[in-house]
Amino acid sequence: METIKIEVPVMADLFSRGEKPEYLFWVGCAGAYDDRYKKVAAAFAKILSYLEVNYAVLGKEESCTGDPARRAGNEMLYQMQALQNIELFKAYDIRKIITICPHCYNIFKNEYPDLGGTYEVISYVDFLDDLMKRGELELDTERLGGITITYHDPCYLGRGNGIYDAPRRVLKAVSGNLVEMHRNRSFALCCGAGGGQMFKEAEKGDKEVFIERTEDALKTEASIIATACPFCMTMMTDGLKYKNREEDIKNLDIAELIVQAMGI
Repeated sequence: METIKIEVPVMADLFSRGEKPEYLFWVGCAGAYDDRYKKVAAAFAKILSYLEVNYAVLGKEESCTGDPARRAGNEMLYQMQALQNIELFKAYDIRKIITICPHCYNIFKNEYPDLGGTYEVISYVDFLDDLMKRGELELDTERLGGITITYHDPCYLGRGNGIYDAPRRVLKAVSGNLVEMHRNRSFALCCGAGGGQMFKEAEKGDKEVFIERTEDALKTEASIIATACPFCMTMMTDGLKYKNREEDIKNLDIAELIVQAMGI
């Protein structure tokens, strides 16, 4: 496997040289602070750099979108956070934003316009799918060919924004052996994180949601559970640990699978 060292471009550095990137890669809080999801952010940055996409990150200037504050009912904090980001985007004349977190994607696309922040917001799975359609992203189908993959639909990509086909096209290109859970697409069971179960004690009942969703995945007998959301990744990984299956079944993000299939 080819080893490449990448230097992630930072928006302020490019502007100081009079350069303006086409895309802002919004890393998100999980991509910046969660040790597991840092690897996903690094994988996507590696893809962008390898394909010579004209992008940059905000680095230390990136803050939270304000999504958690709004979901928790703190509207004032959300608007303060959002307006701060909108001013920063205006300063850099940012028009296209790529996100690797469906929660960031959803709030930029559907809720920032109410505050005057209107952008072309692109989920990374749509971005990768478009690259493949244009023939700009070529995969070595031998690397993961035949490995059985099942895909868990994140609520904010699927039910929230109707993104069902792009991740499946990408995964089929990766291995050619995608199997569906019996509850999928608009009928997919939430992992529980979107309902706040990642941040609190379990509610009364016979079974936690993430365990039931993990059982859906295990029934497919897939070797890899593919996810496209940091919250889903946490819940599904916890489910595999609960079931003592983390050694034989992997939970990988779509970006990580692409990196493996590219051999970079």
